[in-house]
Amino acid sequence: MAVTLYSGQIVGIHATPISVEIDISPGLHIFSIVGLADKEIQEARERISAAIRNLGALPPHKKSQRVIVNLAPADVKKEGPAFDIPIALGYLLASEQISFDPKGKLFLGELGLDGTLRPISGVLAIASIARAIGCEEIVVPKGNGREASLIEGLRTTEASTLLELIDHLEGRHIIPPTPYEERSIPLSYTSDFRDIKGQEKAKRALVIAAAGGHNILMTGPPGGGKTILARALPSILPPLSFEESIEVTKIHSVAGLLRDGAPYVAHPPFRNPHHTSSHISIIGGGAHPRPGEITLAHHGVLFLDEFPEFDRRVIESLREPLEERRITVARAQGTETFPARFMLVAAMNPCPCGNYGSRDKACVCSAAAVLKYKKKISGPMLDRIDIHIETSPVEFEKLAGGDAEPSEAVRTEVIRARLAQQKRFSGHGTSTNADMGLQEIKKHIVLSDNLKKTLRLAHEQYGLSARAYHRVLKLSRTIADLAGSDEISENHIAEALQYRPKQD
Repeated sequence: MAVTLYSGQIVGIHATPISVEIDISPGLHIFSIVGLADKEIQEARERISAAIRNLGALPPHKKSQRVIVNLAPADVKKEGPAFDIPIALGYLLASEQISFDPKGKLFLGELGLDGTLRPISGVLAIASIARAIGCEEIVVPKGNGREASLIEGLRTTEASTLLELIDHLEGRHIIPPTPYEERSIPLSYTSDFRDIKGQEKAKRALVIAAAGGHNILMTGPPGGGKTILARALPSILPPLSFEESIEVTKIHSVAGLLRDGAPYVAHPPFRNPHHTSSHISIIGGGAHPRPGEITLAHHGVLFLDEFPEFDRRVIESLREPLEERRITVARAQGTETFPARFMLVAAMNPCPCGNYGSRDKACVCSAAAVLKYKKKISGPMLDRIDIHIETSPVEFEKLAGGDAEPSEAVRTEVIRARLAQQKRFSGHGTSTNADMGLQEIKKHIVLSDNLKKTLRLAHEQYGLSARAYHRVLKLSRTIADLAGSDEISENHIAEALQYRPKQD
């Protein structure tokens, strides 16, 4: 007897439906899993046999029979333990030890030797594809239900054991569906603007960056506050919309990064990889392409501390996603395109020892060493960063002063500016000023003759490239939005020009 159940497989950050076909026929004992299955799936034969035996049913190896499990389509690489449950149920169904209708159901989960069901990663992405192919119910282990329940129109059933699941499927004890519960996930930040004394210029730059989704580079000596400023940035960003939250949650679910008690990501992610991180861990890839840090920072912040210390290949690889807001990874096993709409926040010292330009400490670096250090960041890469600021150690009087303006108050200003941008770009697929293309710049940024003269002088003085020129315009538009102005003024352009890198 042959039966078919449905499951799913993560490919990149997306899911594809998988048919789990089980056929039992007379003959010498064999229990074979085919369909480009990896070692984890091949090991499922032992887990499934033990779980079925401990259930009190007849496992595959107790009878002379040929049990063939086919995972289709055969050209998709299958990996992970998610197929344990559909294979076990399919065998019990094909051997007529249980009876239920698998139509319209999709099964996921790992089995323990005692029949317990263990949670897996990537449930949200598979739940999305289940709804798309017409499934009415998804069956997952206890602990995955709240994540799967985010998909509207799909009944979510979560069970703790294989026996409990069989009782549900045969109608003896129906498990109530897991309801979608919209929970208020509390804000939790390591830094707040309230706690940052001084650094008014840097905080102003961060507000502008947050309001328009701009990239920012902070340069200053050690102890100048670059790291705490970067960590405070998420505290002034608006919460994610429902659509953004679902998109980010899928990515983090596939990566196995969802925290206990938080079935979805409600706030912009903050990623802070170490400067020794490999190219693949940052950009994504592998034999079977997986998302990297730039994708995990989607709709959030990617903080690269000690920016020049990153491998040059990593730094230069950021150029494409900063422009295209996505990254395409091509490998022999396949090509995947990952979303990468993030804000880059980079920090660096002015020289290898960190004291170049300091009033209190002497720099021990040679001129050649300083030049070599700065050249680690190429001109094209610097062109893609909208805001360049310098930080300096805070004076004692400011350190001993009272609290500054809290992040909550600053976030209100940022949200107001973001709402103005959403209204401006409604229906165009653009959400922030930083995402504007050439056509949108031409449509939404109209300059008077006086402003054109100002920009002409700036172009000559700063030697702006075409890319830098357009980034100045986009930055000016954000500054105007923060000021509540429909028109860009000379003051807005002047402030935007202050954030261009100084010419050596």
